[in-house]
Amino acid sequence: MPRFSIIVPSHGVTGRLSQALDSVLAQSFGDFELIPVCDAPDASAADVVAGYAERDSRVAQVHSPPSGGLSGARNSGMRAATGAYLLFLDCDDVLVPGALAALDARLTETGDVDVLYVEHERVPWWEGEPSNPAALLLAKTPAGTFSPAEVPRLTGVQLPAWSAAYRRTFLVEQQLTFPDGHFTDVGFGGLVTLRAEKVAVVHRVVVRHLVRRQGSRLGLPGEHHLELLAQTDLVLTRAAEQGLSDERLGLLFEQLFAAVLKTAAHPRRLPAKRRTYFRLASRLYRRHRPAGYRTPGGSLGVQHRLLATGAYAAFSALRGANQSAAKAAERLPRPRMVRTRLRYARALRRPLDPNLVVYSAYWGRGYACNPAAIHATARELAPHLRSVFLVEPDQAHTVPEDIEYAVIGSAKYWDVLARAKYLVNNANFADAVVKRPGSVHLSTQHGTPLKKMGVDQATYPVVAAATGSFAKLLARVDRWDYNLTSNSHSSQMWERAFPAAHETLEYGYPRNDVYYTATADDVARVRGELGIPEGKTAVLYAPTHRDYRTGFDTGLDLEAFCEEAGEDVVVLLRAHYFYDQGRARGTGRIIDVTAHRSSEDVCLAADALITDYSSIMFDYANLDRPVVVYADDWDVYRETRGVYFDLMETPPGPVARTAGELARVFRDGSYAGEESTAARAVFRERFCQFDDGHAAERVVRRVLLGEPPESIPPVIPLAERVPAPAASTLVRS
Repeated sequence: MPRFSIIVPSHGVTGRLSQALDSVLAQSFGDFELIPVCDAPDASAADVVAGYAERDSRVAQVHSPPSGGLSGARNSGMRAATGAYLLFLDCDDVLVPGALAALDARLTETGDVDVLYVEHERVPWWEGEPSNPAALLLAKTPAGTFSPAEVPRLTGVQLPAWSAAYRRTFLVEQQLTFPDGHFTDVGFGGLVTLRAEKVAVVHRVVVRHLVRRQGSRLGLPGEHHLELLAQTDLVLTRAAEQGLSDERLGLLFEQLFAAVLKTAAHPRRLPAKRRTYFRLASRLYRRHRPAGYRTPGGSLGVQHRLLATGAYAAFSALRGANQSAAKAAERLPRPRMVRTRLRYARALRRPLDPNLVVYSAYWGRGYACNPAAIHATARELAPHLRSVFLVEPDQAHTVPEDIEYAVIGSAKYWDVLARAKYLVNNANFADAVVKRPGSVHLSTQHGTPLKKMGVDQATYPVVAAATGSFAKLLARVDRWDYNLTSNSHSSQMWERAFPAAHETLEYGYPRNDVYYTATADDVARVRGELGIPEGKTAVLYAPTHRDYRTGFDTGLDLEAFCEEAGEDVVVLLRAHYFYDQGRARGTGRIIDVTAHRSSEDVCLAADALITDYSSIMFDYANLDRPVVVYADDWDVYRETRGVYFDLMETPPGPVARTAGELARVFRDGSYAGEESTAARAVFRERFCQFDDGHAAERVVRRVLLGEPPESIPPVIPLAERVPAPAASTLVRS
């Protein structure tokens, strides 16, 4: 019995069949059988395979009817296979040199496992950097063998069939075959992981997938996309029959419907039956939604909610119309779009209003951050200015009653954008916004950059894909007149990330002014509002967003942390602003403060901060209170997101790599000890350079009142600043 059986269907890509077969036959490890499956309607693949079979006895030709498709071809190959482990290649794939030897070595270490997951590399057809999506999915798995139940996020539905080796007797005993139809990898991968009891991982690239110029056939328009729903139904039905745990079922459901929603949101994939697809997907969603399931945060959560209620019109408006409507829109906008465009065009012909300031924060998420702090100071120093905040419709209710606002997309929105002399944003205004002569655009930013930003993200595939067009990004940056920074590091990194002709204002972040102006009474008031028990040490836990994950995960068992850290510790959980809530399963010692409007208030209330790589650490350092870095996935984060400096070399305090280490530094008090204080002092010198409590005043005077640079109040030296006092429970060194 050979060690491996490698099954290679040939339909549709006969021209690449030889390179796939050659990559197998050239392996240094020779204990295998190669099973090319001739499933093409013509004889070309059979002729190619026949030549290989004549030259090498390890090649065993198998035939499968073209009507059986990819699943039929693979199943035919499985029936003919005699090897201990099965591998599947498409003709677009090659085994990298040494792949089989690496698999054999790993299986020798682990003993028999049902599935051995491997990494794969996607290579662009023309140019660009290869990507390794499997590395993200397989990161942080146990070093030895494990059960899929131990890694609930490893569901199998996100990995192609050629990203694993399967024990043949396991597949036979469990009667596992590839489901009929398209998206068969989704069904097969999910079913395999459901039934597997013992798996392992090889953290190296084994398969190199050569991406076609036209992309995957599954991405082409057609009714075959409806079959994704059948695969989803199959896997979730089997999962329910198996009695899968709530955690595993929730993650499986979420990953499957991420794929379903991606298709629903893509107008070109279903040009004719998009409404039918949505209706069937909605029915499927309601049928399989696990009890107690909480939707993801951010825009994905909105899509979940619309799918759950069957709100096709709202979903279509959110994600764009179908293919024909999208093409028509390029030539002739829809009636409502015509009206708003014409209104905006007319308003652009009117004079600028010299006393109108438009503010926006976090893409319309409400009254917050640097724009809100500048606005508040402008009301005092420049009361003649009319200020309007831009907010999304679902955030309008969060705006304080005495603040004028405009809902994004409304007639008022376009009117004020067209006529305002001053436009202030901590992100960017929409692409359609015109930079008028005489107008002043201020970018305030919303953090100090540890992670790569702007054009520096181009070499990181996961982030670059989410960023979109870098040409459009730079066009938005070209509108800036001023860019605000809080330290020299930011000044240098922003210049790299956003190369343009704007002026850098090293004035500090206005939102951080409160860290030097707040009093002990303010701290006590906020702690009371948040419900922090008297005499407790409040530890703020603020993890950042992971580009390689979907949805929010605390990354830490907070209840266990509280138990181990000490009975006086309570945790304030604040999720990244991409998410609606932190999803904390609360006890009296875990307080979810994600929905609290002001992150500055939350920081004032906290006696110490735990974060991973969030920019909140730079802001919080102004308070000169303990900061602990929880870096359990630093290597993965650094490689996938990119960073400007090694945080592990210059942290603001202790670094914990495991949950146990994190609890220990609080239990023994070292989180606030001498070494922590010394590290924080160095960190503050570098990153709290311009934040002194007067940043907003400097910005208002320079940008909104037009005062000359020489008249702007200078930055107070760090040694002379007095941060807001911490609560009495803080342990100081």
